[in-house]
Amino acid sequence: MTAPLTFAPEVRAALDAGQPVVALESTIITHGMPFPQNVKTARAVEAEVRANGAVPATIAVMDGQIHIGLTSEELDRLAQAQNVMKVSRADIAVCLARGAYGATTVAATMICAALAGIKVFATGGIGGVHRGAEHTFDISADLAELGQTAVTVVAAGAKAILDIPKTLEVLETDGVPVIAYGQDEVPAFWSRSSGLKAPLRADTAAEIAASHIMRGRLGLPGGQLVANPIPAEAEIPREQIVPAIEEALAEAAAKGIAAKEVTPFLLQRIFEITEGRSLVANIALVLNNARLASEIAKEIAAA
Repeated sequence: MTAPLTFAPEVRAALDAGQPVVALESTIITHGMPFPQNVKTARAVEAEVRANGAVPATIAVMDGQIHIGLTSEELDRLAQAQNVMKVSRADIAVCLARGAYGATTVAATMICAALAGIKVFATGGIGGVHRGAEHTFDISADLAELGQTAVTVVAAGAKAILDIPKTLEVLETDGVPVIAYGQDEVPAFWSRSSGLKAPLRADTAAEIAASHIMRGRLGLPGGQLVANPIPAEAEIPREQIVPAIEEALAEAAAKGIAAKEVTPFLLQRIFEITEGRSLVANIALVLNNARLASEIAKEIAAA
């Protein structure tokens, strides 16, 4: 296999030395928030990984290469690029062949991390089964990727705009362990509570790392989803965020917004309805996930 991988020097050195590395996605940079806040947030997440003893590897497609880790200049260039493709399993090869800019989704970041030998990935929330999927069949490729690519993904659960019960059912069908960290309930992105019991619970990074290693020993395909609740001081409680989500969903339906346009529209409207609180919470949960992912990566590296 000759995958077109380009490693940032810091990441290459860490991997060669068997040191802990945490993969980070790039859609939060290109599709999550405007410049320069996107760069500021990306650097804050990378700094959080370093502060917790691991090396960050932000992943993106640039100049016909999969970049495993971005230099400061490359991060600035990506953050200001126009017409960046949001790539998943279906279109990452086309993006590379075109020499286009590509921001990696959860699925694409998992693929690239696995190619690079990185075992842990921190993100905000995964995609999942959209509401009304029984009519639209709108299901994120993130779920299928979790079922086949052996990377442990740390997220604050599925995005709360999704159908979380159906998302959990699909993950169960695909044999993906869903492990709530430190609580019995699956978190719901902006909120610590979803009202749904978690299939599995772990209270330490060491336990999660041991499960990752054991899956490899058993030859099981696929990764683990670690559902890490947002810090209590940063959450938007369910009783506050649910009405905002319902309002945004009703607007999307009235305007006929569908497919890939749904999530960006909903997140923007929820940002507006909550007067910016959703974005503040989003940044807090990503930083929290970076911390836990770093601890897991250290445990795997030390095993």
